[in-house]
Amino acid sequence: MKGQIATEGVVYAQGEWHVGNPKLLGPRTHGVWLGSVVFDGARYFDGVAPDLLPHCERAVLSARVLGMQPQITGAEIAELAWEGIRRFPRESQLYICPMFWGGSGFIVPDSHDVGFGMSIYPSPLPPADGFRALLSSFRRPARDMAPTEAKASCLYPNTGRAVAEAKAKGCDTAVMLDPSGNVAEFAYTNLFFGKDGVVHTPAPNGTFLNGLTRQRVIKLLREAGVTVEERAITWNEVLGADEVFATGNYQKLGWCKQLGDREFVKGPLYERARDLYFAYAREHGRP
Repeated sequence: MKGQIATEGVVYAQGEWHVGNPKLLGPRTHGVWLGSVVFDGARYFDGVAPDLLPHCERAVLSARVLGMQPQITGAEIAELAWEGIRRFPRESQLYICPMFWGGSGFIVPDSHDVGFGMSIYPSPLPPADGFRALLSSFRRPARDMAPTEAKASCLYPNTGRAVAEAKAKGCDTAVMLDPSGNVAEFAYTNLFFGKDGVVHTPAPNGTFLNGLTRQRVIKLLREAGVTVEERAITWNEVLGADEVFATGNYQKLGWCKQLGDREFVKGPLYERARDLYFAYAREHGRP
């Protein structure tokens, strides 16, 4: 597809670009059979891809957590990502997903037989019109129960159960607790709330991924003079908040309009965080 302008998804694998969804894994591939798949996600919009390099570097780290030894660096992945991005019209909104998987091995993947692919495809940013959430009956695992330090595909069936439970009850997502009963995060986004002008968010404790957008928003808020407290948080504290919002790569920032039976409005701390993030992205998101 050399020189071709992409209108659908493209995939880099086996040293070249493919259109669509090429078949790369078989039933005996370790990643299919025994779950050794990790991935990461970055975004491209308005001509920028904020924090693309850290997302690519985290994909490599995630692979190492699962016992694989990738032969490509985060910087090389980011360079390939920009190559793929340039195959799309500049006004595109894209999802960028580098992946690693084990090729062979029994139970433990062969650390040197590592597959790599990266898909890039159109995916509009969701509208910031608020989401509804409830408290999930499913919890996030502790670090001695699952590879929680990786963005590993094997963690997502549990996330899927929480989301399915929420949708069956008319909500969009769920708040998940950690094994100790404190709030961990929303099902697939990091949780923040505002109370009396202060932003609060669960401290990373090995039960949820310390998101890159989460880290960026905390840094930007603190640089802007907003107090951000990272600590253990209870469900009742979130219910008593002035406002609740979330960060994550897919939407970047979104606000919660209903949590259980409690309704919220779009708050000033969320608006401030969103303005700061997108200003940062547009200034620093180019290669």
